[in-house]
Amino acid sequence: MHDTLERVFGFRQFRPGQEAAVSAVLAGRSAAAIFPTGSGKSLCYQLPALLLPHLTLVISPLLALMQDQLAFLARLGIAAASIDSAQSREQTAQTMARARSGELKVLMISVERLKNERFRNFISEVPISLLVVDEAHCISEWGHNFRPDYLKLPDYQKQFRIPQVLLLTATATPAVIDDMRAKFAIAETDVVTTGFYRANLDLQVEPVASVARRARLVEWLGERAGQPAIVYVTQQKTAEEIAEHLAARGIPASAYHAGMEHPVREDIQRRFMEGRLNCIVATIAFGMGIDKSDIRQVVHYDLPKSLENYSQEIGRAGRDGQRSECLVLANRDSLNVLQNFVYGDTPEREGIRHVLEEIRQAAGDQEGGQWETMLVPLSDQSNIRQLPLKTLLVQLELRGIIAPRFAYFAEYRYKLLIDSAALLGHFEGERRQFVDAILTSSARARTWATLDFDTLYSRYGAERARVVKALDYFQERGWVELESKQMTEVYSVRDASFAVDNLSEELHRYFKRHEDSEIARIGAMLELLGSAECLSWRLAQYFGDQQAPRQCGHCSVCAGRVAQLPEPPALPPLDGQSLHNRCAAFLEKYRSARGLEPSADCVTRFLCGISVPAFTRMRARTLPGYATLEDYSYAQVRNWVQAQL
Repeated sequence: MHDTLERVFGFRQFRPGQEAAVSAVLAGRSAAAIFPTGSGKSLCYQLPALLLPHLTLVISPLLALMQDQLAFLARLGIAAASIDSAQSREQTAQTMARARSGELKVLMISVERLKNERFRNFISEVPISLLVVDEAHCISEWGHNFRPDYLKLPDYQKQFRIPQVLLLTATATPAVIDDMRAKFAIAETDVVTTGFYRANLDLQVEPVASVARRARLVEWLGERAGQPAIVYVTQQKTAEEIAEHLAARGIPASAYHAGMEHPVREDIQRRFMEGRLNCIVATIAFGMGIDKSDIRQVVHYDLPKSLENYSQEIGRAGRDGQRSECLVLANRDSLNVLQNFVYGDTPEREGIRHVLEEIRQAAGDQEGGQWETMLVPLSDQSNIRQLPLKTLLVQLELRGIIAPRFAYFAEYRYKLLIDSAALLGHFEGERRQFVDAILTSSARARTWATLDFDTLYSRYGAERARVVKALDYFQERGWVELESKQMTEVYSVRDASFAVDNLSEELHRYFKRHEDSEIARIGAMLELLGSAECLSWRLAQYFGDQQAPRQCGHCSVCAGRVAQLPEPPALPPLDGQSLHNRCAAFLEKYRSARGLEPSADCVTRFLCGISVPAFTRMRARTLPGYATLEDYSYAQVRNWVQAQL
């Protein structure tokens, strides 16, 4: 083990926690490594992967994280690869062949890849020594970044007969650690935590009224000119506005968020990493996988979403061990925005009922009990946002009601880059007839042609899989430009005997419990920001770290500055106001569009400006009354609406 550490990785000794985690895995036990961001979690699987007899399968949430780790492994000469949607069929087939032959030591995939039945069939035939779950807190429904597909990983571990698992995360509370342990049957003694306290981070909370935040940010960054800094904001438009504001005042800065084109984001990240740009104003889209050791400041212009997010984001500062500052410009003005993100993710009972009835109908009407659905239309019809809708589908899988089979694109269209005669000229005999059938069975517009799979099958007996394979081949040769749309998920219906009313109520209660948990998480963050106790100690306590000093001596509280967060301005009482006057147009349009009365939660979301799929289709933002009560708490507005409906 130590020989491999030095010979392959070039390290003479392990960093804290690494040896215990690696030893547990090499002894044949499952383990969990909970280390702060930037503390070397990846080595805990990379080293064992070289010494274990079979493949190490890594589940990673982001393509960028995979690419960074693969590049690192390639430099060390370790046989590692990934399978992802950006690859060609040939690349994927080559990787699968390397895995089958035993040449590969590490294979990285996203959790979504396991939804593909063909991939599951392939991986079940490959001997696997270790399953690694990166960002493992995603498996806990009570964690801060729950991803529903992670819930199925324990079942996959059993299905693929993987003897042991290694969980990696930087942010897990004691409750989340217990949840992760229980799901994978990991012994408490094999959970390795190194503590969350970092002595080189100065945590500062400064109460600032909303109107004064921009000026204070300019002043604070100006005093630290030229040092690498990340400013975190909640919304994309805020990132654009603040970056522009800083640049106009002599602090070169760029916005970074998920709404920007990928090449633009890559360029900004590259300039930041190379030191040609020192200030990024970002949503939480920025930072995953960033390994820049000299970030000196992390500023939260808006309140962090949770203490887990806060810990992860400040963890990007000072990885070189040098003193770094982490500032929160704190007030309560954006509190409702954070809470409304949570409330908008809780499906209504009617939405859950819609999904259950669609499954029941599919089981009754289709031979073999097969249900095909597209996420976006189902989200619109059920009025459930896409992430909670995915959670709902996973809950139905875990209850044995549905099981994923495969996914396909319902629509393919192509643009010829050579004329059709030239395309046909590349083939002879039956293959030429097959290509001609593809061309003649396509509905042609001016530039693009859309395939009609039904016609191809009924007239020529052409199987869909062969047609898609041919189109991919044409594109690789540069003969066509190919587009695919309308991803369709196919499930088998395992059990249609459920009672719709009972199950929809049970699932609604599940989502309400999750909502309560998320709101409590925001409350815990507010408690920390206004704490009269050492901020570093309080943060460490939240994550169960009993080793942190009672007083760090360098946070704002230890320096004698206890934050009193300013209250938002007092609002006029809702009592006596008319609901009908506020949203008559919305009520009428909702009844007309959906054929039913809006619930109290639905009306509350409209008044609080919480977007749900039905509102997008109705263009609710353009209606009088939308978001007019966004400054009030959700509970206050809902109680008022309930009383008037």
